[in-house]
Amino acid sequence: MLSTESAATVRATIPVVARSLDTITARFYETMLGDRPELLDGMFNRGNQASGEQRRALAGAIAAFATALLDHPDERPDALLSRIAHKHVSLGVTEDQYAVVHKYLFGAIAHTLGDAATPEVVSAWDEVYWLMAGALIALEARLYAAAGCAGRDVWRPWRVAERREQTPDTVSLTLEPGFGDPVPDFLPGQYVSVRVRMPDGVHQARQYSLSGWDGRRRRITVKRLRAGENPAGEVSTLLHDTAGAGDTLMVSAPAGDVALSGGDHPLLLVSAGIGCTPMVAMLHRLAEQHSTRRVLVLHADRGPAEHAHRDETAALVGELPGASLRTWYGSGGDGRMDLSGVGVPEGAEAYLCGPLPFMRDVRAQLLGAGVPARRVRYEVFGPDLWPGAA
Repeated sequence: MLSTESAATVRATIPVVARSLDTITARFYETMLGDRPELLDGMFNRGNQASGEQRRALAGAIAAFATALLDHPDERPDALLSRIAHKHVSLGVTEDQYAVVHKYLFGAIAHTLGDAATPEVVSAWDEVYWLMAGALIALEARLYAAAGCAGRDVWRPWRVAERREQTPDTVSLTLEPGFGDPVPDFLPGQYVSVRVRMPDGVHQARQYSLSGWDGRRRRITVKRLRAGENPAGEVSTLLHDTAGAGDTLMVSAPAGDVALSGGDHPLLLVSAGIGCTPMVAMLHRLAEQHSTRRVLVLHADRGPAEHAHRDETAALVGELPGASLRTWYGSGGDGRMDLSGVGVPEGAEAYLCGPLPFMRDVRAQLLGAGVPARRVRYEVFGPDLWPGAA
C-alpha cells in the first residue's frame, strides 16, 4: 500500500515520530480547536480533551496503522479502523473534515519535529495519513449508505416515552421516534450517540448502548458520573438528572462493530458496571430467537444495589435453557474477575464491555484459557486506548 520510498522513510522515522506523537496530537488539538472552536459544539468530546484520552487514542491509532502498513504491505488494515469508522458515523463526520484535520495535524508535526520534518519525512507520513483517511472515508460511506443517511443528517429527534430508575445512579430512557421515516434497524451490541445542549450553550454528544427495544421504540441506559470541575461525565449526569417523559433528544443512527454474531457456538458475555448494557441487548435477541446456545453471562459490580438490569438479566438467563449467570460483587466491581473456576466452553466467542483495565485482565485470562484472540471482542465507552497501550 505504501510506496517503496515512503515505506523506507516511515520505517526509519517511526521510532522518533512515535515518541513525539503525544506532543504532536496535543498541539494538533490545541491549534485546531483554538482556530475552530465550533468543532467542540457537537463533534469533539471536551471531557476527553480535558483528560488527554482523545489525543492518546489518536496517537495510538496512527502508530498502529503505520505499523500495520509496514508489517503487512499487501493488506489494507480496515479491521483496525472499523471501530473508528463506526464512532465517526455515530457523530456525523463528513469527508471534507479530513482535510481540516490534515492541515492542523501536519502543522503540529512540522512544529514538533522541527528540522527533522524534512520534505521527505513529511511526504512519507502524508501518504500514511491519506491512506488512513481514505480507508476511513470508504468505510464510513458504506455505513452511511446502510443506515440510509449521510453525515450531515445523521441526527433525528426521539421523544422520551418512559423513564425508569435502575439503581440510584442509573436510569433507563425508552425513546420513540419523533419523525415519520422508517426506524433504522440495529444489531444487539450496537450504540447510538445522543446530542444535548449543555447549560453553557455548547452541544455535546455521547454514546450509549441500545439496551432494549419494543417495536419502534428503543431504550438506552445512562449512568450518572460525577463531573466535578472536569467535563468528563457531564452529558450522562445531565441526562440522568433532567431527562424525563416528553423530552426530545437528538439521536444518531445505530453504530458499532461489536454485535452479536449468528451461529450455534457458545457465547461468553462478560461485563463490569454499566458495561452490562450491550450484553442485555444480546440476551434479549437470544430470548427472541428461543436460542439453545450455551451462554455464560459473567458480570462484576460494586454490589447488588449498583448492578443495573440485575433482575432483567436474571430473567432473560432463565428463559434460555443453555444460559447461566455468575456475578462478582465488591472488589470485582473495581475491575477484577477471577475466571479460574469458570469452565470456558470449547469454541466460545467472548464479548467484553467495561473499564479498560477490567477488559485487559479478563482478556488475558481468556487467552490463558485457550480462547483465540480473534474470538475475544470488546466495546469501550469513549476513546479506545488499547492500541496505544499495546
